[in-house]
Amino acid sequence: MLGKILLVLLALIGLAGGGAAGYFLRPPPASPEAADECAPADLHAAPVGQAHGDGHGDAVATSEFVKLNNQFIVPLVNDGRVSGLVILSLSLEVRVGETETVYRAEPKLRDAFLQVLFDHANAGGFRGVFTGSANMDLLRTALTETARQNIGPGVIAVLVSDIVRQDG
Repeated sequence: MLGKILLVLLALIGLAGGGAAGYFLRPPPASPEAADECAPADLHAAPVGQAHGDGHGDAVATSEFVKLNNQFIVPLVNDGRVSGLVILSLSLEVRVGETETVYRAEPKLRDAFLQVLFDHANAGGFRGVFTGSANMDLLRTALTETARQNIGPGVIAVLVSDIVRQDG
């Protein structure tokens, strides 16, 4: 009987000690500015960049990244048949405040990006060493120009975050 009481007492002491440790070791509360940056509407946007305001070292975001929701799948066609696939994930670097503009124009932007990717594939851009620096720069430039035509000058760059070629 005494053993059972001792066991329950030790469990309660352990529970109280763990709760106290969790309370005293918790991280400090987030500032209201940090809460604004983590708002659900900005789940895909990550502010970056710095501009110096009054000389006190305050960082001001000058651009943000917008990850497009779905991957792009590009068929590789040789002699009239699909010989492989290229799968890409793209993100856009845009000026602060342009994230919503990107999401509103995403269907039109995806269509235009697919056309650029199909043209790149048909010109042989995904053959051989398709991840070479010159080849990737050509692709990024074409995608960035297309994004600016569809969204406007708020687009800074298009980034290829993932790329995979699967040969069939």
